Amino acid sequence: MRVIYYILQKEFKQIFRNRIMLPIIFVIPFVQTIVFVYAATLELKNADISIMDYDKSSLSKRLISDFEASPFFEVSKIVPNNNAVSDLLLKDKAKAVILIPQGFEKDVLSLDGAAIQININAIDGQSAGLINVYIQQIVNSLAIKYLSSDINVQINTIPANAEIRSRFWYNPGLNFKYYILPGILVILVTMMGTFLTALNLVREKEMGTIEQINVTPIKKWQFITGKLLPFWIIGIIVMGFGLLIGRLLYNMPFEGSISLFFLATAIYLILAIGLGLLVSDYANTQQQVMFLLFFFFLVFVLMSGIFTSEESMPDWAQAVNRINPIYYFMKIIRAILLKGAELKNILTEMISMTVYSILVMVFAVWKYRKTH
Repeated sequence: MRVIYYILQKEFKQIFRNRIMLPIIFVIPFVQTIVFVYAATLELKNADISIMDYDKSSLSKRLISDFEASPFFEVSKIVPNNNAVSDLLLKDKAKAVILIPQGFEKDVLSLDGAAIQININAIDGQSAGLINVYIQQIVNSLAIKYLSSDINVQINTIPANAEIRSRFWYNPGLNFKYYILPGILVILVTMMGTFLTALNLVREKEMGTIEQINVTPIKKWQFITGKLLPFWIIGIIVMGFGLLIGRLLYNMPFEGSISLFFLATAIYLILAIGLGLLVSDYANTQQQVMFLLFFFFLVFVLMSGIFTSEESMPDWAQAVNRINPIYYFMKIIRAILLKGAELKNILTEMISMTVYSILVMVFAVWKYRKTH
């Protein structure tokens, strides 16, 4: 144990003297948990829309007022002309252009069916779909209210004895930050474990110090333990730091067990560090490490369900995702934080991640050669 203690001392001194690693450890977690949570959002707020009112009736004015009152839209009124729609959408001055035709109010009151034209920039398909849904909701809601206020019109919608109540479980406020923040924490822990481990080991190769260590009587398991344990500790600290920021800045809920949360983190870090060790076995320079890890990291992150639902992926992608380590950890962290899941609820993911961690670490240690 004394040998491992001396190696740990050396590693921590080396880490804190490294001008590259210090910003990664202390600055990146802070920046990512603040910037990425706001930047990587799929919420629709303050979308720019333009309205051209050909009708200029009381109903069309009320419709425009409803759009202006909505938190989803920023409304600008445009003087009707033939080229306005294409110009606004082409130059990205508006996400949608709404044309209210002449006779709109009359058509609504006649119950023969009224139409408005909605032109949406659909380059971003998800935002376009949300914009379309919100616009239709506002228009339909106003039409029902307007007709219901007319004593000569009877609206048969939902029966008087029927009441619909919606309950949103696990995220009642539909706050997207609660969905994206666990994903940012997973990315942080993965970077701390995989990138730092691989960079540190390969840096030893570049400097030639690893050759000196290899000829010492230190056993392989002692050397690997001393090299990897600091990054396991740093990963745990970074996860706790990110969780604290999420709690203080975003009031991130924590419904589950904190001990189960950090147990899952500890197991996943063994997997992440094992991947870093494995990459360092094949790479000889830090540039090679960055290229290799960037490729796998990007693929794993995009397929893990951090930003998009796994159920939306094709069947072949879901099958391939079973070898994605980030996928398992992502499901576990969200379940503990938002659902308050217990071990029995996430047992399958925990077993899969544990087996994955053992296999990767054993293979990485076996592949590592202390003597050359």
